[in-house]
Amino acid sequence: MNNSMAQRLWLMLAILTILWAAVYGPGLFQPPLFDDADASHAEAGREILLRQDWVTLHENGIRYLEKAPLPYWGMAIGMELFGVSAWAARLWLHLSILLLAFLVYQFGRRFLTAKAGFWAAVALLASCGPYEFTRILIPDMLVGLWIGLSLYCFLDGWQTGKPSLLSCWGFAVAVALNLLTKGLIGIVFPCGIVFVFLLIVRDLRHLLKMKLFSSSIVFLLIAAPWHVLAAIANPAEGQAKGFLWFYFVNEHFLRYLGKRIPADFGTVPLYAFYGLLLIWLLPWSFFLPQALAQVRFRLPRVAGVRQSREAVLLLLFCWAALILLFFSFSTRQEYYLAPALAPLYLLVGVWLAHESEAPIGSAIARAGRVSSTALLVFGLVIAGVTGTLAVISHAPQPGAELADLLAKNSDVYVLSMGHFLDLTGAAMSLFHGPLIGTALAFLLGTGLNWILRRRGRVQAANVALVLMLVVFIECAHLALGVFYPVLGSKPLADSIQKEFRHGEQIVCDGEYSLESSVNFYTRTQMLILNGRINGLWFGSLYPDSPPIFLDDAQFSSLWAGAGRVYLVTGNDKRRDSLARIAPVFILAKSGGKFVLTNRPAVQQGNP
Repeated sequence: MNNSMAQRLWLMLAILTILWAAVYGPGLFQPPLFDDADASHAEAGREILLRQDWVTLHENGIRYLEKAPLPYWGMAIGMELFGVSAWAARLWLHLSILLLAFLVYQFGRRFLTAKAGFWAAVALLASCGPYEFTRILIPDMLVGLWIGLSLYCFLDGWQTGKPSLLSCWGFAVAVALNLLTKGLIGIVFPCGIVFVFLLIVRDLRHLLKMKLFSSSIVFLLIAAPWHVLAAIANPAEGQAKGFLWFYFVNEHFLRYLGKRIPADFGTVPLYAFYGLLLIWLLPWSFFLPQALAQVRFRLPRVAGVRQSREAVLLLLFCWAALILLFFSFSTRQEYYLAPALAPLYLLVGVWLAHESEAPIGSAIARAGRVSSTALLVFGLVIAGVTGTLAVISHAPQPGAELADLLAKNSDVYVLSMGHFLDLTGAAMSLFHGPLIGTALAFLLGTGLNWILRRRGRVQAANVALVLMLVVFIECAHLALGVFYPVLGSKPLADSIQKEFRHGEQIVCDGEYSLESSVNFYTRTQMLILNGRINGLWFGSLYPDSPPIFLDDAQFSSLWAGAGRVYLVTGNDKRRDSLARIAPVFILAKSGGKFVLTNRPAVQQGNP
């Protein structure tokens, strides 16, 4: 019996690993790193190795104090083991998704049913949100992993009524790792979820059983050293107020209130924040109403209630609800709700498992068919829209780039997905293959799901939805490759590397994040023209900050000097203004951005 259960466990883990590889494997290697947070964060990981400084993060040689260190340590370890590359920087994030899927499966298997855990993990791997939130190097899905681990330990102890030392210390370790991943919300979320849950079930006295003293010691042993060392290494000095003010006051409290200095990001409207939740859960969001209807807010005061399914479902609801409520009162980005996805997948997994065991004429089966009909309508709309765009879009003029066909809505670029709002009908002609693939995936996937659920073959219907999402995500991956020249600058970095000689200078026109991938791929510190703002602003206030920031007069002198200068810019008017100072040659153009230089290329020049 035990041998059979072990074999089944390994089979389920193998299936999840294969699904993870199918969904996340291609994105591990391609496309290259994007500009902005993606390459900036990878560069911070690379500079850990360059400087052998695991306490103070740096980007382009400037102190970068606004983020917790654990994700960057993960990137640095990946690059130390496998060399400096995009895939080595991404490895920790992609592996965290696999670990989260395993945890979700084990959470369901331990506290609910193995089938519920399995379908919850499958839904996590085959849905839009986790894929979208791992396209750039941000740690928000990892936050969900640590919350899940902490609540697993808590629930293990709460169900017994006498939590073990292992469960209490496990909770403390997970909270400490979360603090090192995302800052103070690493404490607020798991502790707040536990408090709200215990308040609802009228068992706050359980907190006294969680070995608070020894657990606090374990927490501090893990979480405190980096914070102490960072404060010592980055004291208030010159115009810089120091690590403690910037990291805790500015980056936590003032950011939450929308008063962070400098204000370099927008906020998603609340209706969009909640509405996008349905997109991130696709296609499983169509089963979310039934999943949420399972939750009971009043547990019966009977023996065995601690081991009941209702108690677990209530904890999962508290997990998701507290995170969503927390960000309802703050500035927010689309990906802030990522830590709330795992419990929703578990709620959906419970319902899917229940539906698969229900008689075909039952109310549960009928509810599943209603959802499948709504999903079919949605799928037909998506198939109709994407198929029509693929048919009516005309091939662009020869030599036209995607950047030439996009609108320029720069006011929304402060949102993480703002660039995708630039898409126009003309631009869609470059996405012919992904559009056709998406149309077929949604047409066949939702259609098969509808047919199979009407025949009572619920698990086969779920498999059809999984395959639909795998195909759709592959289409999205191909589309990102087409979009890459607009979002990243590796082609420009490659052109510079072919020409670059020791002593020459690379200059970024404007904010560092606009061309941060050039810094990562050339592995050369850039000078920054009129860009002492946003991410590098605070670090630049330290007296030992390298003199990399240029104004117009300094840059004009540099451009007219004897050395070669490479200017990476998205301003097509720069060429004319620089021509008044010294000759201008276009070394490369990609995605609406240029590399201009004051010396001709070794092979040829294009004045």
